[in-house]
Amino acid sequence: MSSTHTTATSGQKIWGGGNEPMKAEYGKLMMWFFLISDALTFSGFLTAYGFMRFDFEATWPVAEHVFTHFPGIEGDQPLLYVALMTFILIMSSVTMVLAVNAGHEKKQNAVSWWMLATIIGGAIFLGSQAWEWYHFITGDKGAIELADTRVLKVADADGHVLSFSQLVHGEAGHASNHDEKFTTEEVFSAIEANPSIVLKEPGKSGKTYTHSESLTYLKGAQAIQGANMHRNEYGHKQFANFFFFITGFHGFHVFSGVVLNFILFYNVLMGTYERRGHYNMVEKIGLYWHFVDLVWVFVFTFFYLV
Repeated sequence: MSSTHTTATSGQKIWGGGNEPMKAEYGKLMMWFFLISDALTFSGFLTAYGFMRFDFEATWPVAEHVFTHFPGIEGDQPLLYVALMTFILIMSSVTMVLAVNAGHEKKQNAVSWWMLATIIGGAIFLGSQAWEWYHFITGDKGAIELADTRVLKVADADGHVLSFSQLVHGEAGHASNHDEKFTTEEVFSAIEANPSIVLKEPGKSGKTYTHSESLTYLKGAQAIQGANMHRNEYGHKQFANFFFFITGFHGFHVFSGVVLNFILFYNVLMGTYERRGHYNMVEKIGLYWHFVDLVWVFVFTFFYLV
């Protein structure tokens, strides 16, 4: 019996196996297998984040209240810098498409220029992510961590969140206090001295407590600034853990992509793919880069916007 499969009517060969089953190039097929498995990994992370968020909605930080800084601009700019990062990464995917297209046409100079643009876009995104991490870790306005590890924000009588700088120094203070650290005694003294100062939960439907209720919560509590794996001024500490893990895991993918793109760029300059007679490797790495961009769109949507 022949090992080659044929149709029942015409006897035409459908698939004889070999190195290119169903006309799929081996390297590209393996890249698709990897991307599918990686997509399942990111799906698991985002699903876990969603379950945790809705389980602790009252103390879960609101992203637009956390990521409010933009280089060189004073005041809160909710999610503006994250949106710029996203735009830069998407545009780097466009330049990668142009590099792949130039490779199909065997235009070496065009491939090299578009690859360079893609590398620059990825590097800017990584630098922006490092800047965002720095501000997240350093802290923004500060908060009160209760004895039961819950986190409450300091607010005025109208429920507007105040920074420790505004609380301690008065209206002349800044809306954020990245460069100034305050002791628990300074913060608690300012709260006790001002009857209009209250504590409130950081979630979207966060409850605001009265001044007398707020004073009772201060027993055994402490003032905290910044975020790490153990405490988080923005709200529930698992928010910080998910932020570091999900954005860090994606950032590792972007870093890997930038390294791969640089290797491609170097090979293009050296004429490696001209000698091979094709630019298939550019297309394979292009698939990976598009995947990294697409994953960030989902991270941006579910982590920052929803």
